Amino acid sequence: MSAARILVVDDAATVRMYHRKLLGDAGWQCAEAVNGMDALEKVASLSDGQRFDLFVVDVNMPKLDGYGFVRELRRLPLAVQAPVLMVSTEAQSQDAGAARMAGANCYLIKPAKPPELVLTAALLLGDVAAAVKAAGAAAALPSSLSLPKGVLA
Repeated sequence: MSAARILVVDDAATVRMYHRKLLGDAGWQCAEAVNGMDALEKVASLSDGQRFDLFVVDVNMPKLDGYGFVRELRRLPLAVQAPVLMVSTEAQSQDAGAARMAGANCYLIKPAKPPELVLTAALLLGDVAAAVKAAGAAAALPSSLSLPKGVLA
């Protein structure tokens, strides 16, 4: 089985690098986009038979924000759609609700802890081995740093 392909969509280069490093270390291939418009162009430029298996998307970006990107993605043929994990600094409950209304599968608050990001990605990808490994890392966190409840939609 080939490695899952993830598109990390964020206007901040440091966040893209952080997410790419964590997800790449888990064994997945990562590509990057600097905003929702760039991400849609990358999806449209895929050749036949290619697809992204997961999108990790910021909310606040220029040109096309994360909500707009997810709404546009969900209008495309099912062949190019994949789960969407939104990761944002917006921390109100209505922000997670807005993400779900746009079509996102789950929502994490930045900065996402490494085990939290990898475990959520693994669950969305159906990657059992990566999920078990990330869950073990999450279980080793001190209770004061436990994972938030209800992050999956």
